[in-house]
This record gives sequence, structure tokens and C-alpha cells, in this order.
Amino acid sequence: MIGGRNKMKCLVVSDSHGDREILESILAHNKNKVDAFFHCGDSELEANDSLFNVFNGVIGNMDFDMKFPEELVKVVDGETIYVSHGHLTGVKTNLLTLSLRAQSKNANFAFFGHTHELGCEMTDDGMLILNPGSISLPRGKYRGLGGTYAIIEADAKFVRVTYFTRQHESVPELSSEFKR
Repeated sequence: MIGGRNKMKCLVVSDSHGDREILESILAHNKNKVDAFFHCGDSELEANDSLFNVFNGVIGNMDFDMKFPEELVKVVDGETIYVSHGHLTGVKTNLLTLSLRAQSKNANFAFFGHTHELGCEMTDDGMLILNPGSISLPRGKYRGLGGTYAIIEADAKFVRVTYFTRQHESVPELSSEFKR
């Protein structure tokens, strides 16, 4: 424990759109390396798929199994994490509704998908908002990477974000570190 907080490490993926094999690969490569796995929706898999025994998942606009929750809140090593696909909070327009929803849950982190474009920012009140990008159908400036997921590490002083490709290679130019 550092300064009253444990060090937290979690993996975030989104928008796999039926590509079960990449999710299996991500789990196999990162098993025992992170504290929690999150899927931000549009897996296009069934909620009872064994992958969701490990991944904490939410429903996306392309998921038709209504057993997925619309949002979830999970505490990992003292950090409160809010997860939503983003289609119900208008993330293609702006992040205000998502941010306010996460704040209402006292979240330190808000993870979402839907846009298929990776990105992260730290709000003025210290909440990290992150989109891991789409692992299978990326869009935007970094679509040439072929799909991404993110690993977030947090302790009392810093939050670090590292993006990885489908081949589990880090993309150093996309790494971010935020002071808390």
C-alpha cells in the first residue's frame, strides 16, 4: 500500500465485435498480470460466455443479450471504476454525461467504448476518462495500429496508461502519465 492506496492495475478492451479469439489471446497474455479485466461493450457474445467469468462487461449497442448490465461500478484495490459502452451517454457528441454519471458513482475512473477511437484524459477533479479504442474495428488517427487495448496502473501519486496492439506490443507514443 502506498500513501493509503494500493497499486491498482487493470486492463480495458472494447468493441471486439464477435472476435472471441482476440479476447482469449488478451486473457492468456495478461493472466496474473492485472487485477481486473474490463470489456466496454460490443463484444457480440453471449453474457454467459466463459470469457465473462473474467471480463467485467457491459452491453453495447451491438450486443443483443440483455443479461449484460448497461453500466457497472467495481472497486479494484480501493479505486472506483465506472464502465459504460457510451451509446447511452452520447459519447460521440461529448463526454459530459458520461463524466457526470461516473461522478455520481464516486468513480476515480470512467471507461467507455462505442466510438472505436482511443483516447484518455484526466479531468480537473482527478478522474481518468478512457476509451481503449476498438480491438477489432479501430477508427480515427490510430486505426492503422489494427486495434488496441489499454492497461491502467494507479497508485497514490500517478495514473499511467499504456496502449497495446493486438500483438500485445506497447505503443510508447500513446503512453500517458497523469499526476494525482
